[in-house]
Amino acid sequence: MSTKPAHVREMFGSIATRYDLANHVLSCGIDFYWRARVAEIVDAWHPRTIADLATGTGDLALAMQKKSPYAELTGVDFLPEMLELAQRKGVRRVVLADAMKLPFEDASFDCVTIGFGLRNLENYSTALNEMWRVLNTKGHLLVLEFSLPTNPIFRAVYRFYLHRCVPLLGSFLTQKKSAYDYLGDSIEEFPSGNGMCELMRKAGYISPTFEPLTGGIVTIYAATKP
Repeated sequence: MSTKPAHVREMFGSIATRYDLANHVLSCGIDFYWRARVAEIVDAWHPRTIADLATGTGDLALAMQKKSPYAELTGVDFLPEMLELAQRKGVRRVVLADAMKLPFEDASFDCVTIGFGLRNLENYSTALNEMWRVLNTKGHLLVLEFSLPTNPIFRAVYRFYLHRCVPLLGSFLTQKKSAYDYLGDSIEEFPSGNGMCELMRKAGYISPTFEPLTGGIVTIYAATKP
């Protein structure tokens, strides 16, 4: 049996109170732009119901809640520490649940989003299938995830920052260096670009697309349930 879920739970639970600060510092504040771009894309779909999986402290959920106030948004996470912070910040509805086994009926949402969470799940394909299950017909899936730049020079510089600088800065900010060693390793292992789009196709989604941001250090993937 994989130890990944327990490891991820312990790791993120231990840094919950410093999680937002670390995100903003390590991304030099660019994370605000990434979430604003997601909120803009989701709003263009005019969803009535949104599930934001691995919502964490709710930053992405809040960006979408602000951009699409007409939608009923549910923030989902398996860490009560994170959900408590999300509620304090203004996420109106939260559910404590594992993204691999969601407590929702089939076809419950017009849109499902997951920001920086898919690579932390035990099985990407199983997770995509579960998201498919809770999506309505013609519903939209959006995945925001870290990736590696395609430009070889920028890629080399970014890898140095990711593996050498981020663990040190993360340790200083959260007192948990292992969480940021894990970050770099998980980004390296995650299928990006066309690889991720192919996983979406195999799960039954149509018209998968990917949009690299900030030189490719993050990518937005979007697809539709036919």
